[in-house]
Formats: sequence, structure tokens, C-alpha cells
Amino acid sequence: MNARSESRPRADWAQERLRRLGARLAPGAGGFLAWWGRNLAAWLPPRARRVLDLDRGRLLLQLDAGLLRLRLQQGAELRELGSVPLPEAEAAGVSGVAVAADPLARLLPPRLADRPRWLLLPAAAGLRRRLLLPAAAAERLRDVVGFEIDRQTPFDAAAVAFDARLLRRREGDGQIEAELVAVPRQRLDPQLQALGPLAGTLAGIDLAAADGAPLGVNLLAPAQRRRHRDPFRYWNLALAAVALLAVAAALWQLLANRRAAAEALERSIAEHAEQARSAAAQRQELVELIEGQAFLDRTRAERPPAIAVIDELSRRLPDSTYLEKLAIEEESLLLIGLSREAPSLIQRLQGSPLWRAPALTGALQPDPGSGRDRFTLTAQLGPAPAAAPARAGGGPAAEGDDGR
Repeated sequence: MNARSESRPRADWAQERLRRLGARLAPGAGGFLAWWGRNLAAWLPPRARRVLDLDRGRLLLQLDAGLLRLRLQQGAELRELGSVPLPEAEAAGVSGVAVAADPLARLLPPRLADRPRWLLLPAAAGLRRRLLLPAAAAERLRDVVGFEIDRQTPFDAAAVAFDARLLRRREGDGQIEAELVAVPRQRLDPQLQALGPLAGTLAGIDLAAADGAPLGVNLLAPAQRRRHRDPFRYWNLALAAVALLAVAAALWQLLANRRAAAEALERSIAEHAEQARSAAAQRQELVELIEGQAFLDRTRAERPPAIAVIDELSRRLPDSTYLEKLAIEEESLLLIGLSREAPSLIQRLQGSPLWRAPALTGALQPDPGSGRDRFTLTAQLGPAPAAAPARAGGGPAAEGDDGR
């Protein structure tokens, strides 16, 4: 029970804070939207604004010698509409309650009759006082100046209809200059009574300046101000709904396009990956072929051709020597034959650039039929590994050592 009783005040406090925050933010948001709309409409020429009815303005009612003077204010422009007789007192009914009939609805076109109606008081009917207030007072200027009425005017707050307007903000000390506008009710009530049923249709009461232009204040109490229905409200709601649907459709289409692009990219990547794998396999095969060809070329470069070996043997072997077998297997050279000068064959074959390390294999075997010796001789094809350095450092010396 104690926990519940403690949590309830906290919840009430939180709700109260949220209500205050909402009440503080709502006017600011509405003011921003109104300011934004006015500035957007200001880019249009006056004729276009009138055709689109963006600047609805207000209908000013002013008592003038028993007549009701009508003027239309749109921005800074004041346009005379004419003067009409005041509504008869009987139109208000016996009990003083305004009847549903609107006297101006019969005299004005619907576009003018539907605009907000303001009573414009003469400049001599009100009091104006300049005030210097802190900058924080600008948020609730009307409430703040309500406490200054007793000191700035000879009336109390209940005896006047008042409002305030912001004149300028001072950059030096962070204060604001405001103006208190007050009209005694003893001057205001007779004019409201003269309006008869039109008094209940007023959206505000303004005071004229010295030049006759409205000051831009609303002396009518907030509870008594008539709220006029915005003729474009449903159109605005419909346009807002269409805009939301269009934004949702655009976002959905954008998402669909992104998904389609992602799928197309995946397919393209898969196709290119297959092509890349095939190209990599072909490249590897080509590399292997090139390496094999290079190996064969190196092997061929290191091993002398058979025709060159035969030519070299024919020049080095004596005429009394003939071969029964000549075999070249990889790097080995095998000679089998008969010669009258078999012991000197090793010396004759040494020093050739086509082979190295010639040597007799086995003993010489005399051949009684030919009078020659049978020999078997082997050698390693290719130059000696130290042949090139030996030639660079002194070829004859190295060759002489091999001869020895």
C-alpha cells in the first residue's frame, strides 16, 4: 500500500510535467508553422495570393456615426468595402441572446462573410503604455502585463480589456520593449451592445493607431473569441494524406529499387566470379605451359644438339677410328667403336665446349680381325660448371689444367 501511495504522486507529477511541456511546445510549433506559411506565401505575387486565398485577412468592423464601416485587411493593405446600417436591436431577441441569423451574411458575398471579424476601436478609446520587461516575459506577454495594469493605468485588471504587443528586443541587456494596450470596459461595452448579434461573431477587438491602421492586438478575452473554421482544413488534411501516401510509396519504391539493384549485383558478382574462376584456371594452365616451355628451352640450351655433337666428334676423332654405336641419353654420351689410337682418344676429346669429363669405361680389347682396339667411352654433355668463370679469369690456364 505504501509503495502504491508513493508511486501515484510521482505519476501525477510526471503527467503534469508532460502537460506543461505540451502546452509550452504547442504554441511554438503553431507559430513556427504560421510563420513558415506566411513566408512561403510572400514569394507569390499579391494577385496569386488573392486567387489562392492564401492571405484570408480579416474583416474590420468600425462604428461610424450610426453606421457600420466595413474594411478588409490583408497584410498591410486596407480596402474599403463600404458602410451598412447597424443591425436592429430586435435582431438580438427578447432575452438578449443572439439569434442564428447573421446580418452580414445577406449583405456580403460568402468569401467576405466567412472571414474573421474584428471590431476596430478608435485610437482615443484606449490607453497605451511602453514597458521594459525581461526577455523571458515574451513567452507569456499578455499574462505578464496583466500585473502591470494597476500601476500603469488608473484602472484595475477587471475594469479594462487589455492586450500587449512586442515592439523590439534589445541586444545590449537582453530585455524586450513591449506596449500595454488597455480599453476601459465603460467605453467598450456600448460599442459591443451597438453591434447587437454581430458581437457574438467577433474573433477579436483591435485598437486603431494614430494613422487609423490597426495596432495588431486582440483586446477580446480568449474565451470570447470566435474560432473560424478554416475552409481549407479538409483540403489540407487530404493533401497531407496524399503527401504521406506519396512519401510512403516513394520510400517503398526506393526500397524495392535498392533490393532489385542488390539482387542484380549479386547475380552479376556470381557471373563474374565464375568467369574469374575460369580465367584463373586458364591463367594457371598458361603459366604452367610457359614454365614447361621455359624448362624445355633451358634444357635445350644447356644440352648441345645431336648434329653439333656428331660434327664435333667427326673433327676430333682420328681417321683410323670408326664407331659402332653412338648414344645420347639426356646428359650422357656413349661411344663404342674400334680405333688404332684408342689410348689417345681421351686427350683428343678433352677441351670441347659440347661435353665434359670424357673417360674410357673398362679396358681396351684388341680386335684380331681389324688390328684395332675396341673401346667404350663416356662423357657428360654440356660445358663444365666452372668453365665460364675459368674463361673469365684466364681460359688457357684452366684449359691447361684440364689437359693435365
